Amino acid sequence: MKKALLFDLDGTLSDSAPGIINSVNYALDALGADALSMDTLRKFLGPPLWESFPAYCHFDADTTKEAVRLYREYYSVHGIYEQKLYEGIPELIQTLAEMNARLFVATAKPDLYAGKILQFMKLDHHFIDICGATADASRADKTSIIGHVLEKHTINPFESWMIGDKEHDIKGAHAHSMNSIACAYGYGSEEEIQSAEPKHICASVQELHELLLNPEFY
Repeated sequence: MKKALLFDLDGTLSDSAPGIINSVNYALDALGADALSMDTLRKFLGPPLWESFPAYCHFDADTTKEAVRLYREYYSVHGIYEQKLYEGIPELIQTLAEMNARLFVATAKPDLYAGKILQFMKLDHHFIDICGATADASRADKTSIIGHVLEKHTINPFESWMIGDKEHDIKGAHAHSMNSIACAYGYGSEEEIQSAEPKHICASVQELHELLLNPEFY
């Protein structure tokens, strides 16, 4: 199979909301910052922390740096395991692997965490590479992460797909002339998904399964 499939992690392969929200709350509490509503906390699901803390907490650069450190202090021990794969995802990934699909993960999570999560979920061995953000944020946004995967593995963008649940995934794909699939069962709102203009929208894992396993898709 020539086509490469790049999967986002949070909201696409796994429901990671509990661990992320608990980690944000830990950081805010440690900083003595005001608590956030659940609606605002859910906005942390997907985008890089370096963008979310300034946007939703109005932190300056130094406070954001400390917030990210505190977030990771909790997440690395507890939050990383406070999640689960969406029902049907293990079977989908295994089937694609058996079809010799070129599978990658492109996530805004740091490389180290992404690898540990997929290892914990017993899914890591199906992917050629698991690529995330760098610890120093030199590679943090989804566009640069996707570009890193494409360049590192000499992937033809016209023969590859980005699969994710947020506008960052779809816009990142557009930036590299890739096709994209939006997973509406994840954390992205209907409005942001529609406005990002993905090639396909899947409302459930089952719909994603049917699309990716359809011979006409290839």
